[in-house]
Amino acid sequence: MQKKYPFYIQATTVLLGLTLFVLALVTLREVLVPLSLSLVLAILLNPLVNRFEKWHLSKIWAIVVSLLLSFILLSLIGYFFTKQIASFSDQAPVLKQQLAKSSNAFQNMLSREMHISRQQQHSVIQRAQGNVEPMATHAVGTVIGSIAMIFLLPVYTFLFLFYKNLILNFLYDVFDNKKSAAVTEVLVETKSAIQSYMVGLLLEALLVAVLNSTALLILGVKYAILIGVLGALLNMIPYIGGIVAIAMPMIMALITKGGYEVQLGILGSYAVIQFIDNHFFVPYIVSSKVRINALMSIVIVFLGGMAWGVSGMFLSIPFIGILKIVFDRVDELKPWGKLLGDQVPTRHKGQLWYRRIKKPGAVSEKIVGDKQP
Repeated sequence: MQKKYPFYIQATTVLLGLTLFVLALVTLREVLVPLSLSLVLAILLNPLVNRFEKWHLSKIWAIVVSLLLSFILLSLIGYFFTKQIASFSDQAPVLKQQLAKSSNAFQNMLSREMHISRQQQHSVIQRAQGNVEPMATHAVGTVIGSIAMIFLLPVYTFLFLFYKNLILNFLYDVFDNKKSAAVTEVLVETKSAIQSYMVGLLLEALLVAVLNSTALLILGVKYAILIGVLGALLNMIPYIGGIVAIAMPMIMALITKGGYEVQLGILGSYAVIQFIDNHFFVPYIVSSKVRINALMSIVIVFLGGMAWGVSGMFLSIPFIGILKIVFDRVDELKPWGKLLGDQVPTRHKGQLWYRRIKKPGAVSEKIVGDKQP
């Protein structure tokens, strides 16, 4: 007979396991981040590899051609950003002068309206500048890590695709033969969910980039295409990316434009674009088979950012979607799957029990109102 441990022992064990798991994720981030990105890329390229194999290409050549096509696409995107950034660098001195004028006007406004002296403002700026060097060091380290990841990603992706059958057989061998059907279902849904989510996300980013750039061009914001595309890429990071995407053109307009008409135009146009994105693009283009509710999405995105930085924020939603697929098929974990999902019940089970145990209370309890959970 299986011994049932008290709740506090079970809760302590779960918390200890979660703590060790998160600690392992943070400690091994340099290894796990490129592996995770490569796994997602391998899942995306798998249909293309299968198509080339049907066209009688060997497995190695099918993988190599698929990687080359993805490399060409990424190179074209990189070339576009390089040209735009080079144009931005040519205008950097002019923008620096305009930024100095805007900063001086802002400081005068603070002195006049908020009664914050120039000396107090200067001390705040000095303290902020003291943090620039550590941030610059961290940025350099991030760039070096990104360069190393660029070389690791194709290698890991090639190996994931080449050893796909070996990895899948391992997953089947780990579980009992009676659960093979459940394992197949989880693997198929996981692959389908990630592929549909990522492809839909890329199409959504393309449409949002077109809308952002068009709106900024109409408003006369400098570097409209660059800022619009960057905003669309940031929008791929759930919830947080959209805020940063709006801040970039607002800051550029503040530096290069006088008054607040352009800023209000940017705010209004981006609000309309976000409405279109949330009510049309996401439901009809992204439309992932695994939907995570907003509360859990925000929490997971923040946790992913704390653990793995921008890569963690980007990977958090697909990975939590995989967990939900697994949770929904394990009886003991189904409540966690429901907690992650976006199906909100109209009533909770505690209401039925509350009617049975409800007793008349004191006057103060009656004033407070219903105490049901």
